[in-house]
Amino acid sequence: MNFANAFRVFKSRDYRLFFTGQLISRIGMWMQRTAVIWVIYTMTNSVLMVGVATFAEQFPSFLLSPAGGITADRYNRYKILMATQIISALQAVLLTVSYVYGYHSVTILLLLSLMLGIANAYDIPARQAMVNDLVKSNEDLPAAIAMNSSLNNLTRLAGPALAGIVIANYGAAICFGTNAISFIAVIICLNMIHFPAYKAPLKRKKPWTDFKEGFDYMKKQPEISKTLLLCSLVSFFVITYNTLQPYFAKSVFHGDAATYGYMTAATGLGAFTSTLFIASQKKVSNLKTILFFNLLLLGAGLIAMSFVKIFPVYIIFCFICGFGTMSIMPICNTIIQTVSVVEMRGRVIGFFAMATLGTLPLGSLIIGWISKYISAQHCQLAQGILCLIIVMFFYKFLKGEKKPDSCEGDLEIQHKKDIILNP
Repeated sequence: MNFANAFRVFKSRDYRLFFTGQLISRIGMWMQRTAVIWVIYTMTNSVLMVGVATFAEQFPSFLLSPAGGITADRYNRYKILMATQIISALQAVLLTVSYVYGYHSVTILLLLSLMLGIANAYDIPARQAMVNDLVKSNEDLPAAIAMNSSLNNLTRLAGPALAGIVIANYGAAICFGTNAISFIAVIICLNMIHFPAYKAPLKRKKPWTDFKEGFDYMKKQPEISKTLLLCSLVSFFVITYNTLQPYFAKSVFHGDAATYGYMTAATGLGAFTSTLFIASQKKVSNLKTILFFNLLLLGAGLIAMSFVKIFPVYIIFCFICGFGTMSIMPICNTIIQTVSVVEMRGRVIGFFAMATLGTLPLGSLIIGWISKYISAQHCQLAQGILCLIIVMFFYKFLKGEKKPDSCEGDLEIQHKKDIILNP
């Protein structure tokens, strides 16, 4: 493992600014997200309502991410990002003001979470595709994508831990206000970055045509379609175990918001460690093998964690499951961005967001509903077993013949041939 490969990408001034702005903003976002979930759970004492909150924030990605991907391919990504950051900041301000003035309503929290989810559906494809614009060397691209994913995992470590302490001592409104202020940093950094000159498409097609072209392209590339299918199954059936965490914090370990924050932070520490490990890999062809073993680790960790009743031991398993869980996003994202052609990259990332962030809220809603009829421990046990079944189903894909690292060039040539033959 060579960490020099992971950090070499920070030689780029523009990438450093991009990473720094997002780092500050995402810490605020995780503080807000943790506070919203904890407030809703304490108000309703319902895991189902936690699932509804996750659904409200993330389901728009399922519906709108393909449109977000088309937008990222057709329009200036810098302007798209500025618009989504401003809308997200406005959402945080509204959330802070409503809570300060005593409007502690689940309905308001859900509606504002929905507003944030709509912004994220357009933000994620543009932000992920922009990494390719900021990194000059294709050799650094896998590390840049993984480090971009590690950013979310690092903030998942810091944000919930800070939120737990802040909520316990000062209340949720401070978390909401901190998130609103954090957007100042990302907006400043975006304005300091030297983005490549925007080149508008010579001819813009109808949105439906763009969507169909992207969907057909995805289907014709087995590396992309199988990766997206794997992502969607794991996101729907397995990663949703986090929906159960407030129940474990309050009902199993008899803790408070700080307890929940420590559990989420331990998961984030495992996730951050995982993405650093992934970013240190020099060859993309190694990633599927790593994904295979990390999925096995996640499944076994969830099975073991469902039986744990001692909090320090549970925290250790949170770290282990976080390590396994958060390797999925950066590895799959790296695979699909590495093999997709430039013209299709925004749309492919849109489908990726749909397969991951889109299916996650559906799964959260269902696991919250199931937990009403069987215990949270049994739900977590079932998710661990399902994870092992999924990884066995994809065994040939994950452990089969490795693709060459530089497959993008061949796809670029084939794509240009398709354009010539089918203008």
